[in-house]
Amino acid sequence: MSLIMRLFAILSLSLFPALATANSGSLRTGCPTLEATDSGARNSLMQYICFYSAPPGEPAHNASRPEQLPENLAWTPAHGRDLVFSATKSVYWIHLHIRNSGAERSLWYLKLNYPLLDEITFWQTGDDTTESIVTGDQHPFSSRGIDYRYFLLPVTLDAGETRSITLRVHSSGALNVPLSLETPAEVIAGSNHLTLTHGLFYGALLVFAVFNLLLFFSSGTAYYFYNAFYMAALGLFLFAMGGFANQYFWPNSTGFANMSIPLSLTLSALAMTLFGRSFLEVSRGTTSETALKTLAWSCVGFLALTLVLPYSKTIVLNTVLALTVISSLFVIAAVRWKQGYQPALWYLLAWLVMLIGGLIYALAAFGYLTDFLAREALMQFAVGGQVILLNYAMVQRWRLLNQKLLEVEHNARTELEFKVHERTAQLRSIMRELEKANRQLSALSTNDALTGLHNRRHLDNIFPELCAEARRTGHTLTLALVDADHFKTINDTWGHSFGDACLQFIAEMLTRHVKRPRDIAIRFGGEEFALLLPETDAAGARKVCETLLADIANTPLTSPDGTEIRITLSAGIASLSAGESQNQLFERADEALYAAKSEGRNRALFSEATELA
Repeated sequence: MSLIMRLFAILSLSLFPALATANSGSLRTGCPTLEATDSGARNSLMQYICFYSAPPGEPAHNASRPEQLPENLAWTPAHGRDLVFSATKSVYWIHLHIRNSGAERSLWYLKLNYPLLDEITFWQTGDDTTESIVTGDQHPFSSRGIDYRYFLLPVTLDAGETRSITLRVHSSGALNVPLSLETPAEVIAGSNHLTLTHGLFYGALLVFAVFNLLLFFSSGTAYYFYNAFYMAALGLFLFAMGGFANQYFWPNSTGFANMSIPLSLTLSALAMTLFGRSFLEVSRGTTSETALKTLAWSCVGFLALTLVLPYSKTIVLNTVLALTVISSLFVIAAVRWKQGYQPALWYLLAWLVMLIGGLIYALAAFGYLTDFLAREALMQFAVGGQVILLNYAMVQRWRLLNQKLLEVEHNARTELEFKVHERTAQLRSIMRELEKANRQLSALSTNDALTGLHNRRHLDNIFPELCAEARRTGHTLTLALVDADHFKTINDTWGHSFGDACLQFIAEMLTRHVKRPRDIAIRFGGEEFALLLPETDAAGARKVCETLLADIANTPLTSPDGTEIRITLSAGIASLSAGESQNQLFERADEALYAAKSEGRNRALFSEATELA
């Protein structure tokens, strides 16, 4: 009997590993169970995680539910390490046992703190029930169940209940699966903290972008626009990488959700290049300018490729492009600084910060570094530092330009003062000559060249002034329009030369009879004349005109053929009445002249004013 018992014990010990393996296969994993009420255990969640990488071709790769997994699956304990994998085509299965040893029903959230995963399925198994959530970037954002940029799985456990949680994760890019188990209060506190941090970051980035855009509109300086373009494109890239764009911008556009990341990254690279070329003032024909042109056209080409190539390729290509642009700008800035361009120093520091932050962020995004949340915060810190340094570099550039402008202004002022002292005498002489010439020109422009009387331009200038003066003072202003009778016959009979002599004769007579200093004689047409008689009433004007007409009619002229002729004039007279305009006064005088012509000529008629309504 004792021998039998010994044999049974030996057999049991030899079969125990096999039994244990079979038992683990039926339970899917041999990982320990996490006590959800223990905060220390929750903080060490990765000690309780097991995972399996299923490359293409394996049954586990094609399995769509936990029960389809092979019984002998070799699960790998995480041993506290974050689950971070570089780009792979494998499907990753993750398993966790959770128990609630508390005395009451409680809620926890299993949080996956990485938003860029194509396909994720959660299963909860316990008490003969299984719940599942199918979500990821290849599904509408509403599939997550909870409106949150990360993935949250609510885990509700009754007192003493144990549940098994299984995740199936597949993505076309790198895999970051940073898991945590948190109470609702911890989730809310963490969310509030991140909301404040991201709000300050993206708000400041937006303010700087708008500010630079306003500077561009006010100054027309191109690098302000490129800087605003860069900050907007970079902000969109980080917004998409952080899961916010998928949450708020295109929650139902699953295809564009992935494309937006390499697309905005390439736009950022293009904006970096254009801003650097404008700000650094790279000379034409240099190696630096050739490099920047090549980078700019490469960005345009990569933008086109982003629209046709799959995400897994474009994200790698565009990341390499962005890092190449950053490195190139760093080198070109160093060259410009060594050439003596002072603002390049701060530009150089800005891209040094960006190069370090961008490299670390890229390594984390591609699965070569753990703790993506910390790398995201580091990237935001790097971008914030770069934006501040870039704007300070622009301030330094403005100061440099302003200093050069002041120097140019000072030199120009000194030279100008010297020239002013040198040419003052010349300018004074020229001004005197110019004033004299202006007087002569003014006289020529307002005097009739043939008769020497004032012309129509002078009438147009002085007539409104005299009318306004008469209305203001109440004194009488009388206008007489005088026209030579049958003057066309004189021109047709003896020619225009004799006609001009007759006009000069009439002008001489007008000057003789218009004696007062303020009276004005004007030739405003061929044989048409006007007399402006301020402070002269109708009787006085009639007397002047009748004396003038009689004097001319009684003075004979000798024509070219020796014939003695006499010239007669007709006159129309009108005085400005209350409420009458200068045009109305002129029309009345013209009507009186027409009446004098109609009544036989060689006479002066006065037009009586009619009352205005």
